[in-house]
Amino acid sequence: MQPARRVAYDVLRAVSESDAYANLILPTAIADAGLNPQDAALATELAYGTLRRRGTYDAIIATAADRSVDDIDPAVLDALRLATHQLLATRVASHAAVNESVNLASSAQGRGAGSFANAVLRRISRETPGEWQERIESAARSDDERLSLRSAHPVWVIRALRRALAAEDRVDELEALLEADNVSPEVTLVALPGLAEPGEPRRPYAPTAYGSPGGDPHRVIAASGGTVRVQDEGSQLVALALAGAAPIREGERWLDLCAGPGGKTALLAAIARRSGAALEANEIVPTRARLVRNALRAVPGDVVVHEEDGRSFASSRPGEFDRILVDAPCTGLGALRRRPEARWRKSPADVAELVPLQVELLTAALDALAPGGIVAYVTCSPHLAETTGVVQEALRGRDDVSELDARSVMQSSASSPMDLADDGSGRVQLWPHRHGTDAMFLALLQRSATQVDGDTAAEGD
Repeated sequence: MQPARRVAYDVLRAVSESDAYANLILPTAIADAGLNPQDAALATELAYGTLRRRGTYDAIIATAADRSVDDIDPAVLDALRLATHQLLATRVASHAAVNESVNLASSAQGRGAGSFANAVLRRISRETPGEWQERIESAARSDDERLSLRSAHPVWVIRALRRALAAEDRVDELEALLEADNVSPEVTLVALPGLAEPGEPRRPYAPTAYGSPGGDPHRVIAASGGTVRVQDEGSQLVALALAGAAPIREGERWLDLCAGPGGKTALLAAIARRSGAALEANEIVPTRARLVRNALRAVPGDVVVHEEDGRSFASSRPGEFDRILVDAPCTGLGALRRRPEARWRKSPADVAELVPLQVELLTAALDALAPGGIVAYVTCSPHLAETTGVVQEALRGRDDVSELDARSVMQSSASSPMDLADDGSGRVQLWPHRHGTDAMFLALLQRSATQVDGDTAAEGD
């Protein structure tokens, strides 16, 4: 079997069987297979493209097989998905795509499975991509289901994104957003302030951000000693906004409450070091806490990384911190372009489970603020329940916290003007189709400079 296809198939199987993350396992699989740059690019396209459009391909496979994909052996189904992507979305020769996927099916479940795969793929290869798209859309039960099949997004995700855009009076941008989700992002690097200088090409907004100069970005990272890292420009912008929300006083205490995997922590640590502030970090998951420590190695100084539940950690330190980043666990719907399988893993139940945790983390962080301190509440999701809804719930009944104009703060931190929608709240929602970043959300909340009494600090515990 062609090595790139084997790597892609193995990644599909790991995602299906072990809930692996393609963006984490694919680089290792490519290295282990010793792929040259051309084959590595092919393996990446095959794996990511197949995962990204899984829902559309499943509808085509079900039609061609005349059975539900739930009734197809998972290993055989992944072989069919891989071949369908090659037949309908790449220039790979159809005979190669069919033959190798038939061999994969046979290896997984015997000659009968190979014959079944061959029949299904021959049917798929007889029609053009446009004809298949028209066929599956004609069977859709609603306009949203048709859009789901066309854009390869689950219906519930489409509706959540539409609501978020409608809140900005930009619902007409929905299809542009869905299209942007299906394009692999360019690699963006961060140059840690005071430790590295950004190269070329510069990214338009974050003064610390620039594009990978070509080749393997890990070579640039290794040569820098870690002072240059891969980090989405949106992630850089929200960290810079927290640092720029008010003049930094020497001796300030900062906290990154949900720090893993450490990219924003390292950026804040570099800024704190240069500004005379002291940063602490917290990450409840030990493996992610190790990633935070690794990210901090490039920054001189000692940043303590705690491994506690962020809610109890913050609640046990009332009034201690001047700036707190709450990069809350979320559905990740804002990073679908770099995590192609995520859209098919998440469900509305995940939102319902995460929102109470997000509210509790934000509430605890607000209580941990010193008078005049600022919390940046951040999610990599534009889902309104995880963004505006959480902020509103955390502020309910509090008169000791006010909301800052995060739009003005971010704009003042940016290198060029940004198209930031104004819904009257002052909050920021970034978008891949509009800003070329992940769909990061930011709200900046400031504790009153003086306390009326001690009761407010205990609310929400």
